[in-house]
Amino acid sequence: MQIRAEEISSIIKDQIKGYSKEIDVAETGTILSIGDGIARVYGLRNVMSSELIEFPRNVMGMALNLEEDNVGCVLFGECAGIKEGDQVKRTKRIVQIPVGEGMLGRVVNAIGEPIDGKGPIAVSEYKVVDVKAPGIVKRQPVKEPLQTGLKSIDAMTPVGRGQRELIIGDRQTGKTAVAIDTIINQKGNGVICIYVATGQKQSTVAQVVGTLELHGAMDYTIVVSATASEPAPLQYISAYSGAAIGEFYRDKGQH
Repeated sequence: MQIRAEEISSIIKDQIKGYSKEIDVAETGTILSIGDGIARVYGLRNVMSSELIEFPRNVMGMALNLEEDNVGCVLFGECAGIKEGDQVKRTKRIVQIPVGEGMLGRVVNAIGEPIDGKGPIAVSEYKVVDVKAPGIVKRQPVKEPLQTGLKSIDAMTPVGRGQRELIIGDRQTGKTAVAIDTIINQKGNGVICIYVATGQKQSTVAQVVGTLELHGAMDYTIVVSATASEPAPLQYISAYSGAAIGEFYRDKGQH
């Protein structure tokens, strides 16, 4: 078989045309020590406070302590299998949570990942979890009532839409029941409800979700779950995540 020079040159030219050079530049660090959900990392010189850090085994972390020679990170997942000497990568993103209309009716963990088995969430944008709250001057006065549906509370304790309201009481006195009744009572009122379950049992959270589904309240409710079995950093950030989801609807002018 005779090889023609022009054929070889045309093949080489085609390969040169189709060649694409891709370089993946990532700032990486090395784990110095890890334990109890906290890792010390060396080498992340330009890392930002509260930045998401990518650890092995698809575990995310957050940079907290920015020291001269290392960075202290908390892990949003199990640290089993992650060891000293492993590489970590910067994401260049401050801790964010997905927000959007697709979150309605879903149960998510503290970083916005769905845990209800209903597949991925279609989100429109991400919102930074830890943001500075608007000053007093920028806030509107509390002038509209929020009906709980419980006559004794609505008659004696006027709850304002937009105010903080504590429900304080001993164990098994019905604090959660008051909150769930209030969520159910918002049906048809255009109020988005966010239930953040921090440090509770998984069975309790499942029971709450079941009650809300039974009364058709999950259509306008988002449940953020950081149960007692979750790592402490996820429990710590869950309240901030719930607030960030609420701020998305606030900024759109919704209740």
